[in-house]
Amino acid sequence: MNDKNQLKREGVLAAGNWIVDHIKVIDTYPDQDALSFIHEHSKSNGGGPYNLLKDLVNLGAKFPLKAAGLVGDDNDGQWIINDCLDHGIDTSGFTQTKNASTSYTDAMTVKSTGRRTFFHHEGSNALLSEKDVDLSKIKAKYFYLGYLLLLKSLDEIRESGQTGAKALLAKASAEGYYTIVDLVSAQLGDYKNVVVPSLSEIDALFLNEFEASALLGFEVKENDVQSLLKAARSILDLGVRDYVILHSSFGAVAVSSAGETAVQGSVKLPENFIKGAAGAGDAFAAGFILGMNDSESLKSCLHLGVCSAASCLSDPTTSGGVMRMEQCLDLGNKYGFRSFE
Repeated sequence: MNDKNQLKREGVLAAGNWIVDHIKVIDTYPDQDALSFIHEHSKSNGGGPYNLLKDLVNLGAKFPLKAAGLVGDDNDGQWIINDCLDHGIDTSGFTQTKNASTSYTDAMTVKSTGRRTFFHHEGSNALLSEKDVDLSKIKAKYFYLGYLLLLKSLDEIRESGQTGAKALLAKASAEGYYTIVDLVSAQLGDYKNVVVPSLSEIDALFLNEFEASALLGFEVKENDVQSLLKAARSILDLGVRDYVILHSSFGAVAVSSAGETAVQGSVKLPENFIKGAAGAGDAFAAGFILGMNDSESLKSCLHLGVCSAASCLSDPTTSGGVMRMEQCLDLGNKYGFRSFE
């Protein structure tokens, strides 16, 4: 895979949602007014950029990792900064604000299935605007922004019909960054008016089948390769510059503006291996980006992505299960891959 970046630029600058995840493993998801038992509770990183950068650290990335965004001037905000520093992530792009508390999410994970439900407090992420991300100060190869539809100020549609996210991505492109965007599975998200205007400023877009369905207005089936490929091509036609990468629990597909197509089944993990699915999509993106940075083929990038995602499933937190890439690949060799043709 080739990209437009200057060879002297390196690393990833990741901006967007910085969240403290409170992970609760429960016996079952209760009906309204009913009770469920919490078996485990832990505190972890959450949000696209946070998960991505920590996953890249765990995978063994050898390039600089830089964070940008807003956190509250509170204990959770300092916890995020300290956690990033402990993992070798550059925190010079953070601003601590007194105008809002740090964002957090209560993530409920059903023990037997790994399926999860999220309750989110927007907090400081809702205030993030273009001026809070200094693209000229921090030079990196890739600019990652996530998650659209969960960044209130950047998602806001202006009188021009454009969003703050599009303005930020356009500025990143002008500064020489390769732009990467990830979406969130927002139940009531305005995909058409918030996401579509930004597509022309996105070089590579990651999304799952739920998000693709919401964006396109027709059902995208997670276990149907042709349905996923049709959706990916349709989204590419809406303006994405280089790649659309669509992933599900069954596997992943990718299409490019140059006419490339790649398909990869997910790792066939035994049920007792899976402890949670939170962060698996971000781990997939981290593996893919690792391959992209090394100029791997589109197929190889998908392979790295699904193996990275598989390792993530071994732990209920978003990044606690992500291993060195060599170990992730060993999971694929050990358990094999789903047939996904």
